Amino acid sequence: MTAEEYSALYRKSPDKAYRQLFEEYCGYVYAVVYNKLRSTASREDIEECVSDVFTDIYFNYNTESVYKGDMHGYVSTVAKRKAVDMYRRITARSAHYTETDDDSISMIHSDYDIEHDFDRADSQRQLINAVKSLGEPDSTILIQKFYYDRTSSEIAELLSMKSASVRMRCTRALKKLGEILGKSDITL
Repeated sequence: MTAEEYSALYRKSPDKAYRQLFEEYCGYVYAVVYNKLRSTASREDIEECVSDVFTDIYFNYNTESVYKGDMHGYVSTVAKRKAVDMYRRITARSAHYTETDDDSISMIHSDYDIEHDFDRADSQRQLINAVKSLGEPDSTILIQKFYYDRTSSEIAELLSMKSASVRMRCTRALKKLGEILGKSDITL
């Protein structure tokens, strides 16, 4: 549909012009809006935005315009702008923080245990510090063996040592580490 055809039909019957424009461009407008809002908006929000696009066209299109081209560009521009406006409204709404009262906090149920996670993180920090306190090459041997799951021969090649030496140092380092962690009440 060209702008000229739409304007002529609008002068005869605004309802028919609107209906024909809607039938011709509804799928296209929906696709444009959906592509802009699919990650943030609900289906109802998308449908509302499509309705807003056609409402805007119906009330704001100047039928006396000298533009004679296809309506596709105009409809596309309105659809993209309305979709961006809707996106901004939705993201602004979700960004607001609402303060809750103490009664509603007690109703929130979560399997997330903050105290347990803090204790675990603290234990991990102490373990890393204890491993680092062993010095080189013992700390590297333990990290490579237990964190990266490397064999003694791989570690030996990495550190330019013999496999037997790596195994012996690993055994001794674990014994020292156990003593250090025993003082902190952490067991392996």
